[in-house]
Amino acid sequence: MKSMFDALVKNERHQELLDKASRIAQEARKHIQQTDEDANFSPETLKVIKSEGYPSLPVEKEGLSLYEFLLIQEKIAEGDGSVALSIGWHVGVMMELSLDSLWEPHAFERLAKEVREEQKVVNRAATEPATGSPTRGGIPETKAVRDGNQYVVIGRKSFTSMADHLDYYIVSAYVEDLDQVGWFLIDRHQPGLKVEHTWDTLGMRGTGSHDLVLENVELNVEDLVEVKGDKKASPKGWLLHIPACYLGIAVAARNDAIAFAQSFQPNSLDTTISEVPHIQEKIGQMEWKLMQAHSYLYSVAKQWDEEPERRDEISADLAAVKLAVTNTANEVVDLAMRIAGGRGLSKQNAFEKYYRDVRAGLHNPPMDDAVISMLAKRAMEK
Repeated sequence: MKSMFDALVKNERHQELLDKASRIAQEARKHIQQTDEDANFSPETLKVIKSEGYPSLPVEKEGLSLYEFLLIQEKIAEGDGSVALSIGWHVGVMMELSLDSLWEPHAFERLAKEVREEQKVVNRAATEPATGSPTRGGIPETKAVRDGNQYVVIGRKSFTSMADHLDYYIVSAYVEDLDQVGWFLIDRHQPGLKVEHTWDTLGMRGTGSHDLVLENVELNVEDLVEVKGDKKASPKGWLLHIPACYLGIAVAARNDAIAFAQSFQPNSLDTTISEVPHIQEKIGQMEWKLMQAHSYLYSVAKQWDEEPERRDEISADLAAVKLAVTNTANEVVDLAMRIAGGRGLSKQNAFEKYYRDVRAGLHNPPMDDAVISMLAKRAMEK
């Protein structure tokens, strides 16, 4: 079976990174059944992620290009999309902080040093039950109240991927004395912080995206590391880790569908179903759709890396890529399910999990309606 990665690997470093991702994917695959049942992230997989030095890649001397990031993410997602999406948030956040200089240098370097030396893992905790996705502009109900040289933070965050396993949380809150939204860097061991196991979704269960509860968490003023509006918002190329993840799920479904078609021979046929015209048509459609998705995703990533001066101009492409690739991934998985037939619905096969997991991409930011509206407005600009 021809690998979808052959055309994407351009040099020796790409291959080394792909090998690293393959080892993570292999470990993740061992724990899929358990993490899907428990709705939690695998600590064994996290150990391999850290032993491979993946958390520190964006803050090492060599850095990590967007193209390389997507390549690794897609490969890990072939093993388990939940693992790719979860660790992708950490890597993406570190890339953003490093590139956009959102924090004071000493605050960022303190975190980066721990990531480099101890492979510590961090994620933003921004979503709340009442506000929905933070990309919609809702003000956090989580509040930070100044008390002398401290802040007291009270609130609840949902969709906190890898909640049980993060070393730090970057928590958004409404900072009353500043009348602004701010972000606090909070150590996982801080008193008043706890994780409630609320994650009970159809797909991407292995992300363990439980609720983070803050009950009178006392923080130093220096823990307020970022205030919204202090820095000009820049396009977030790193968010392309989201479509890369769902594309990896689609590739895994494609691989399994081809393997199934080449091995399954009902007693009504003299050959495997891979020789049946309508099965070949579905395989061809999967290839065509995946070729388009790969071309669009990685060409935009390459442009981001090679033409940094034009990043503001390609912000619309970043959003459009997410819309195009995640929807294509859903279409590919649907085709794979049609090839597998009724067997694809069985828990004995991976197809039903691909089907559940890939749906989640439609609900990661930016949302389809927001992208379509943005593109329409841009098209009508004079």
